Amino acid sequence: MAPTNSSFVTEFILVGLTDLPDLQLPLFCLFLLMYMVTLLGNLGLIFLIGLNSHLHTPMYFFLFNLSFIDFCYSSVFTPKMLINFISKKNIISYKGCMTQLYFFCFFAISECYVLTSMAYDRYVAICNPLLYNVVMSPNVCFSLMLGSYLMAFSGAMAHTGRMLRLTFCDVNTINHYLCDILPLLQLSCTSTYVNELVVYIVVGINVIVPTVTIFVSYGFILSSILRISSTEGRSKAFSTCSSHIIAVSLFFGSGAFMYLKPSSAGSMDEGKISSVFYTTTVPLMNPFIYSLRNKDIKLALRRNQSRKMF
Repeated sequence: MAPTNSSFVTEFILVGLTDLPDLQLPLFCLFLLMYMVTLLGNLGLIFLIGLNSHLHTPMYFFLFNLSFIDFCYSSVFTPKMLINFISKKNIISYKGCMTQLYFFCFFAISECYVLTSMAYDRYVAICNPLLYNVVMSPNVCFSLMLGSYLMAFSGAMAHTGRMLRLTFCDVNTINHYLCDILPLLQLSCTSTYVNELVVYIVVGINVIVPTVTIFVSYGFILSSILRISSTEGRSKAFSTCSSHIIAVSLFFGSGAFMYLKPSSAGSMDEGKISSVFYTTTVPLMNPFIYSLRNKDIKLALRRNQSRKMF
């Protein structure tokens, strides 16, 4: 049977990032600027990779998908958050809240596995360069991405399906700027034991499995780099991995801090600040992290500029 909605609440009120009136307009301007840069940066990478044939490699295939996920991910909640900064009453409908929760979970879990696929790609490129084209064939890359989206679909369905079974009675104020799992659980007037179990299982799997895979991949990568005799070779190998390590640390670190600890009213306020990193800062930073020191991206930009000139 499909999950049934036994909720008495038809809408929720989002507290937002802060309830201080003097900070609403400055925060609106700040997050609007961040959102515009996020959209332009990720769309720019998507078009750049799509239009340049020399970027049609496994590494940039994963980066293309990461940019697409970040573009969609930030658009799930940022427009609503911006509206809430300048509106008097921050209301979201029950259906809108559950839809936002589903897509938030879907794109967050997708990002976990795309980052993991990118770590595996770096492992093959550095540790088995002669077999790279065979191991990272188009079929393998497609399968890794399909697996990422299937894991995201199953995780998002588990969280949203369980949330739809909860009853929300009178209290409808969400202590967050988006419909996230833990703030919603605090509003339920029925037992949330199964939901909390789902959180620990699904979040645990989708954090621990990618994290272990990434650590193992970089363990082998580090071992291979240390065996490189030339300093220039080591530096080049490290530079290809540094961008990915920064992105992984930001995303997994802030996500684990939010979900893999006991929840309380105080921790929810801390969690809102922490969630800014993995909901807003990471999608904003990824285009810069992966392009500023990337010679291929710079070359593609120069080619596109020369095409426009002539």
